Amino acid sequence: MSNETVIQAIEQMIAETLDPSQGDFLVSVRIKPTNNVKVFIDSDGEGGMTIDKCVRYNRNLYKKMEESPLFPDGNFSLEVSSPGLTEPLILHRQYVKNKGRIVEVMFKDGSQKEGTLLEVTENDILLEQTIRKGKKAETHQFVIPFENIKSTTIQIQF
Repeated sequence: MSNETVIQAIEQMIAETLDPSQGDFLVSVRIKPTNNVKVFIDSDGEGGMTIDKCVRYNRNLYKKMEESPLFPDGNFSLEVSSPGLTEPLILHRQYVKNKGRIVEVMFKDGSQKEGTLLEVTENDILLEQTIRKGKKAETHQFVIPFENIKSTTIQIQF
């Protein structure tokens, strides 16, 4: 069975397990060559994706995977977590959830911009960048089409 087929089957199992009424949604599924299955789930519901929810989803999904023919010898491990700050934003829903945060946008041409994610539309994002020049600061806003974005990551500010 190809990895893509296994991922699709796991995505279907997750769809049967997730509670969309709580705002929970699947971000991605990855399978390492060692059959380590990583499932990233997020939530735009109140309280976000909690550890308790991840544990519950992990137990339910693990049971479904054990009962399925995906890994006949039971040779797999499963990790269910929220994407965390190190994972790039993938879904439009994640961009919306993270409005107001500082992000780094990597463009397909290799260039990048860092700024505050102000708005998200179906086709693009609005990024505000402040550049300090001595004691002065200049603020610029950029409309960035999704088609030009390679990846977007949240930046931690201290």
